[in-house]
Amino acid sequence: VQLQAFGGGLVQAGGYLRLSCATSGLTFRQYSMAWFRQAPGKEREFVAAIRYNSNTLYADSVKGRFTISRDNAKNTVFLQMNNLKPEDTAVYYCAGDRQIILSSLKFPSEYDYWGQGTEVTVSS
Repeated sequence: VQLQAFGGGLVQAGGYLRLSCATSGLTFRQYSMAWFRQAPGKEREFVAAIRYNSNTLYADSVKGRFTISRDNAKNTVFLQMNNLKPEDTAVYYCAGDRQIILSSLKFPSEYDYWGQGTEVTVSS
């Protein structure tokens, strides 16, 4: 199983980025997928998740600004990030696993598979 995240970069506050996570080696349509982020000196935190049935969950800090989506034909999950803020600066990781109930999607320990991370920097 491989997850590869890309799409990060440097953007000004108020700008946008679209992250992608391409997967291989798994039956993607059966997997719940998520994005987490880790800022320097901080713990990894939940950003957004999408279950196999396309139900979604968002952290309060990104609701209304970020949108998670999936393309089962391309085995890829996306994170559209709008109205970015300096506090969104972090390394963003995608993660995936099967059979995660909705209430557990926000816990990193629920996911067995992780991508390598892509860095997002938002300047003020």
